[in-house]
Amino acid sequence: MRKLGIVLALLIGQQLMAQTGTIKGIVLDKQSEIPLIGATVELLEQAESLGVITDEDGRFTLENTPTGRQKIRVSYIGYESVTLPNIEVTTGKDVFLTVSLLESFNQLDEVVLTSNTNKDRANNKLATVSARQFGVEEVTRFSGGRSDVGRLAANFAGVSTPDDSRNDIVVRGNSPTGLLWRVEGIPVPNPNHFSTVGTTGGPVSAVNPNTLKNSDFLTSAFASEYGNALGGVFDLGLRKGNVDDYEFSGQVGIFTGVEVNAEGPLGKKNGSFLIAARYSLIDLLGTGAGGTAATPNYSDLTYNIDFGSGKLGRVSLFGMLGTSNIEFLGDDIDEDDLFAAEDENTFVDSNFGVVGIKHQIPIGKKSYLRTVVGTSFTGNEFTADRFINKDTPQERIILFTESDNSESRLSFSTLFNAKLSNRATLRTGVLLENFNVELTTRDRDEQPDNNGDGDPDLFTFLDVDESFSIIQPYVQSQFRLTEKLTLDAGLHAQYASLNEQFVLEPRAALNFQIAPNHKINFGYGLHHQNVPFPLLFLNEEVNGNLVQTNRDLDFVRSNHYVLGYDVKLGNDWRGKIEVYNQDIDNAAVESFPSSYSSLTEGADFGFSNDRVSLVNEGTGFNRGIEFTLEKFFSQNYYGLLTGSFYESRYEGSDGIERDTPFNNGYVINALAGKEFPMGANKSKILFVDSRLSFAGGRFFTPVDLEASRAAGFEILQEDLAFSEQQDGYFRWDVKFGLKINSRSKKQSHRFYVDLQNVTANENVFARRYNRLTNNVDQVDQIGFFPDFGYTFQF
Repeated sequence: MRKLGIVLALLIGQQLMAQTGTIKGIVLDKQSEIPLIGATVELLEQAESLGVITDEDGRFTLENTPTGRQKIRVSYIGYESVTLPNIEVTTGKDVFLTVSLLESFNQLDEVVLTSNTNKDRANNKLATVSARQFGVEEVTRFSGGRSDVGRLAANFAGVSTPDDSRNDIVVRGNSPTGLLWRVEGIPVPNPNHFSTVGTTGGPVSAVNPNTLKNSDFLTSAFASEYGNALGGVFDLGLRKGNVDDYEFSGQVGIFTGVEVNAEGPLGKKNGSFLIAARYSLIDLLGTGAGGTAATPNYSDLTYNIDFGSGKLGRVSLFGMLGTSNIEFLGDDIDEDDLFAAEDENTFVDSNFGVVGIKHQIPIGKKSYLRTVVGTSFTGNEFTADRFINKDTPQERIILFTESDNSESRLSFSTLFNAKLSNRATLRTGVLLENFNVELTTRDRDEQPDNNGDGDPDLFTFLDVDESFSIIQPYVQSQFRLTEKLTLDAGLHAQYASLNEQFVLEPRAALNFQIAPNHKINFGYGLHHQNVPFPLLFLNEEVNGNLVQTNRDLDFVRSNHYVLGYDVKLGNDWRGKIEVYNQDIDNAAVESFPSSYSSLTEGADFGFSNDRVSLVNEGTGFNRGIEFTLEKFFSQNYYGLLTGSFYESRYEGSDGIERDTPFNNGYVINALAGKEFPMGANKSKILFVDSRLSFAGGRFFTPVDLEASRAAGFEILQEDLAFSEQQDGYFRWDVKFGLKINSRSKKQSHRFYVDLQNVTANENVFARRYNRLTNNVDQVDQIGFFPDFGYTFQF
């Protein structure tokens, strides 16, 4: 009997011990990013204290950490200690953290300040206004987000994406073309499936959130290292694989597809590998989704191979590769299809990729040099065959549109960062990009029949194979003028070989801690961006010859001003208000009186193909106020309320001020979620998440119905450009699921059901002329749509 009791006790103890996970990480000096040896890492709010010391590489491991949401404190003599709440520990995967500590202002011999590391501050220490960080846990937690970083951003203040079919990001009224995507420190083209050259969004993201580390999203007055963007910056970083153990996971979801991940140690120098592959579940099931009956096929691969630290520094290889295709066959298309027409067979192929090598080497004890060399590309092939006299004895098919557009670039980025003292940091570097743009587009749309064959002529709008370079040097410093006052000041420059234009851009930000829980900040930045390539290289027929009359257009210019106030309303609550103004000039407009401006482009898959002989005389502005009330995840729940109230207007060459198509006027998001631990050992967690979104309707240009009927294609009333507004947007999403931590193995499971647009609200997608019905028809966005997913980690 005694032996049986001992065996039972051992079995119970084994099961109890199995209800633990592991927290690992590295502790760095925030200014120099050099590892801190001997820092103390403590697990808080546990019956038995658990603490470790970082090793000679600044690394630590907290084993046997109870599953669930945990909190740790990291401290080091002479540095401000940091508390990290809301660390989700599971049995299926180790948690890895990168913790940055700031040296105390007066170099005291003991820690005197404690700060909670929250997502309201960017990872980039020099990005101190209109910036925040986000992590994979947020991307996968929020309802309606489809595990898409672009849709995640829609929940942040200042961002509008009231479009269920695409993840284009409208930042403070700017066109989505004003967004800059970066991966591992280098700019990349549009990282979305079914993307087109010059755009920044798409229906399905090619960015796998399970491969990301905490990354940054910026909305104005960017730090000096960011350039060639007007609207916002997505600065993505790939995480490293587990340096101690091999880990695997499998996942399936309606939008994310079927996914497999693997990671583990590599070599003997703390190296690792991480690789993740996805394939569309919709294609495997053979069903349409997302507003069309056609079946989309897409897949992507992401990897990060880190060879560890050596005498020559640290080297890693990284890459993101994606491909997608879809066929819209007219006989299978409904009249309310978002992307296709009943009288066309359309074929779409697209691809995206970035491949690079990253090297970082310390220089002395307080500085480092980081260099990234990479190549990136994006391409799109589009073919449309149109039925003439469909469903009649005279039915025939003609090639109506064909397009083969691609952009590739070779990027070289080098950055030197130095901690001059505990009060000053210097960062300087240069980005060199060599672009090769190959654009070919032929289309019959709105063309005359000059050859008399009874069909509109097939006109060549784009036919270019062009190479050019953009060089962007920069310098920036951060000065802690006092313990409460910090100044960031820098200068960014930009030169384009295509039009031989050179610009200088001053940037500055001031942060003042007026009280322990209150801070105000001010930011200013001058920014420039080139006109999108599909506009820049458009053909115009001049005296019988095709001439690119837009290629010498200058950069569009924008001055950003922002004033903000932050308040901590407790350990887990914060509030934020920002007021901003953005003045834009040098926008591309027509040389004769017209309502057109390049600031209105970017609201769809393509660009205007008839805007030629443009000049840099357009203006515009974006101004508004936005607020955030956020409860960070603690005590098993979180909340987020954001609101943006803004105005976005422009002037074309006719001098009339108009609304841009992105002037929704207001956007309000309310999110909340709660977890319910269950079971004797809390090994099961039921979670519920909900999201409410409200936005003003987009402005649009009314159709001239009689002229459209006479011409057989849509003709807009351009003198009334963007004079009408769609109805307001509303959507309610509800997500619920279950997390299960294994009692006996290093395994965990996660199930979820995401009910999107549960009220089936009929939000407007577009009002457009239908050449088959000869009427202006309204097409609604996706109605009620259930998503689901399952993840297995081991």
